[in-house]
Amino acid sequence: MKSATFMKTTSLQKFGIFLFAIILVLSIYEEVPAQEVIDEGVVTFGYRNNGKVREGASLEMFYKDGIVSYKSGWRRRAGSKEKQFLDYNESKTYQVLTTSEDKYVVKKAFSEYEQPKFKDKSETILGYECKKAVFKIKSNTIEVWYTEGLPIKGTPTISVGADLGLILKMVRNGSFEIFATNIEFRKVKAEELNFDIATAKEVKADSYLRKVIDSRYQTIKVFEREQINFGDKIENPKEDLLNITYRYSKGSVILKKIKLPELPKGTTVIADLTSWSNGDAYDRTGSLFIIPVKEEVNFLNAFKDGIENVPVYTDKNGKEFQGVVATENYEPPLELARFFTPFGVKQFNEYTQIEGYNWADSALYRQEITSLLPQNGEEIWIGVFIGNYDKGGHVASLNLKIHPSYSKDENKSRHWIKPIFNTLNIMEMSGQNYATMFHNDSLTLTIDIPEGLETLSLRYTSTGHGGWGGGDEFNPKLNEIIIDDEVVYKFVPWREDCPTYRLLNPSSGNFGNGLTSSDLSRSNWCPGSITVPEIIPLNNLTPGIHTLKIAIPIGERAGGSFSAWNVSGVLIGTYK
Repeated sequence: MKSATFMKTTSLQKFGIFLFAIILVLSIYEEVPAQEVIDEGVVTFGYRNNGKVREGASLEMFYKDGIVSYKSGWRRRAGSKEKQFLDYNESKTYQVLTTSEDKYVVKKAFSEYEQPKFKDKSETILGYECKKAVFKIKSNTIEVWYTEGLPIKGTPTISVGADLGLILKMVRNGSFEIFATNIEFRKVKAEELNFDIATAKEVKADSYLRKVIDSRYQTIKVFEREQINFGDKIENPKEDLLNITYRYSKGSVILKKIKLPELPKGTTVIADLTSWSNGDAYDRTGSLFIIPVKEEVNFLNAFKDGIENVPVYTDKNGKEFQGVVATENYEPPLELARFFTPFGVKQFNEYTQIEGYNWADSALYRQEITSLLPQNGEEIWIGVFIGNYDKGGHVASLNLKIHPSYSKDENKSRHWIKPIFNTLNIMEMSGQNYATMFHNDSLTLTIDIPEGLETLSLRYTSTGHGGWGGGDEFNPKLNEIIIDDEVVYKFVPWREDCPTYRLLNPSSGNFGNGLTSSDLSRSNWCPGSITVPEIIPLNNLTPGIHTLKIAIPIGERAGGSFSAWNVSGVLIGTYK
């Protein structure tokens, strides 16, 4: 009897619990409709590289009404001017760029992207069974795991697997991984989706990519197709004006005063120089440089008032060389890049026609100059020299491209820059002597190293000149850097890759053996090339006064022919 009563009570209790559960479910359904719960949401992704999670790096992917948008927490992408969308209604991707000039969009169908190979493998991610597919894109193997069981769709990378459903993991080359950390079904706010392309100007993919790349850095246009020649009558403004091109040394030097922005730690600055022949058919020495003006006596005095207005260096033979070494109150021009014009590029392309030779339009020289620039937003005098005696000469353009740091660290690095010698005679056309001081002698100077440096190096650029068979242009010569009578560095500056630049040299002479003049190996330069400087560590050099020497066994004169060595050196240090 007791047993039957107990069973009856238990059944009633079970029915009550079941009824309560039904009421609870109905109340939840009325409060948040089921359709809103499952059809909208956000997927959060993290990053791993070689198994290590990237701290502070994340990606949110929002899905609503067949549209996917993204918000990156990765500091490398912070502040990006580009937005990306997936449109499952039209099966298209959209990339949208907003610049100060306009708004641009490029559209691409899902079917235009690389297609995968499907694998008979699966994996459970965040409780969902995922299938595997593999893509081969630009020599990369990209493995993805995706689920088709959810109404939310999307991929963390719009170019990979947009039409596979929802990708929850992506691995590139077995080492870099993007993985879902959370799926939240909720209403997506309008500002999170932000799918607004109505005002965007549609462009082709190549044009769009160029605009995206250009938007990522700042460009300072210093010179725009300025002529560098010989013999013009020059009238410069008497005042030192910003952003005005001054021409000196009979037209062979262009100079401009510009203001640099502040350069936070991690910034990279690239000098982008282009030259064309405007009548000169020969290869010529060129230099991109800064004129230090913090001292009362500086090379700007030489440009304005004559080469005799800078300190003179005298070799042991009594020959004088103007403005080539630093003194207590003078710094020589700080060389940013050494370059060499080719034989007649552009001007003589049509003049010399050879089947199968597609001459270049111009010579391009690009070099990082970050460590040579002041960091505090200072004004500088920057110039370009091309040695020539031609009325048409050359034309040159210069841009400084300032690439921001990946880091959010806004601190400026504290570094010390000291140009100590520069024997390249950038006022050659105004009587500055060629660098022949190495005959049975060394270029000798004193340097003063300040206290508190953590690192110190010498940026040394060297090229040999003397354009005949016995000249140093065509003969390897040992360069030795000697500090306090100890050789700290030695090497032979020599280039054997000059044939690489053949298509820059339409007016280069052709020899009977099939070679051309521009093919010949030279002392650290080629017609159409830039010379890479040597970076020589001097971390063991103590603070105070030291004697520095440059020793080169320069070739002897041959009649009216002689050899010369253009060497420049800048000390670069960082403070502790």
